[in-house]
Amino acid sequence: MDTNEARAYLNYLLTLGLRREEAFGPMALDFIRETDFDTVGLLPEEQFSLIMATIQALAAEPKRYTLKLEMLNRARELVDKTTFNDPQLIQQIDRDIKKTTAEIDIYNEAMRPAKTSGQEKQRLVVQSDAPEYFLDIAQKRASTYYQNKFGLDKEEKTAQHFGGGPRKFEPDNPKAHREHPGACGPFMNARSNAFHLMMPFDIKISKKPDDPLDGGLRAYYSKMGYSFPLGFEMGKICSYEDGEILDISLDDPNLLFLSVSRVKEKEFRASAFPGTPEIPVEYAYPRAVLERTGTLGPFVQMVSNFKIWFDSSQISLLIQGAPDLYEYGLQGGSGLMVRSHAADKIPAYVENTSQPWQEGMSFNFVNIHLALSPGTETAFVPFNTPLFTVYPVLPVQNFKWMDVAEA
Repeated sequence: MDTNEARAYLNYLLTLGLRREEAFGPMALDFIRETDFDTVGLLPEEQFSLIMATIQALAAEPKRYTLKLEMLNRARELVDKTTFNDPQLIQQIDRDIKKTTAEIDIYNEAMRPAKTSGQEKQRLVVQSDAPEYFLDIAQKRASTYYQNKFGLDKEEKTAQHFGGGPRKFEPDNPKAHREHPGACGPFMNARSNAFHLMMPFDIKISKKPDDPLDGGLRAYYSKMGYSFPLGFEMGKICSYEDGEILDISLDDPNLLFLSVSRVKEKEFRASAFPGTPEIPVEYAYPRAVLERTGTLGPFVQMVSNFKIWFDSSQISLLIQGAPDLYEYGLQGGSGLMVRSHAADKIPAYVENTSQPWQEGMSFNFVNIHLALSPGTETAFVPFNTPLFTVYPVLPVQNFKWMDVAEA
């Protein structure tokens, strides 16, 4: 870009600014950050005007204060080189810098969660077949999954800094795009600030046994209120329990088939499933999960052996299908873990007090419940896709709903 081109673009941007066009702010900020103004020959006055117009276009929100301060400092460096070198203007910019700096400090302090001396983090203690995968690798993969799916690109992040004037219908103008593909903040938090359960292998659930995945196949008779595990004998459907041949047609709408692939997560390790000459190591864990999988009515219950211990007097655990599970043709079950089994009172659950850290703790297993969405014949979920989400919540005795008039 030579001087004439740069000046022509600058004048175009300033025109957009005067019109209060929505695209002005993002376009101006990109131009400021990506252009060496001295090299292209723009006058200090021209640079200063564009920077001040960009500051005025910034959304009046605390999280934009850091960018505003950056632009103010840049304007302050320029003003001495311009013909605008007026003491009152300099004084006003200096005051704005001090004010914005103070506002940033207030905002940062307000965003820090208040801590009291008696407040302690609640412990969620996990026992699992593959703790390294579920507690570390899977959480990293979930973060990457949602970032790739819903993260904003550079232009959209820039556009978020600006409020703009009256909006125009510009669906094809990327400079005006600034919305998360998922939804607003709380919906994004349900994805990015949660604990997700997934599997290191592909999963397929279908109404027909066609094209099963290579790790193994299970079949079930599954309908609301009743389910039963099935097998195959000489091309016929039989009972998984005793091998009895059953008179069930392959096109029965209540048949459900579950298959899995080999392990596809390269970092997955599970010492309890080393593999054998008959079953290679990459198939050992998927087949173990498949073998212990069952059904509850129309739901496939994938037994993850993910056991959580928690203080039920202080915390409950909401478990439900991952937020985007519907996109794969599935819906997930939902449940609330509260005090389980009167664990520290019943002799059958005396394990609860066998270790000092278990004193007063309750426990339960997080099993993944998946059902085909209505009208869906086949659902395929790639490995490392969030399947179930765990949200720690307050138990009901620890909160109260009330009208503002009662507060």
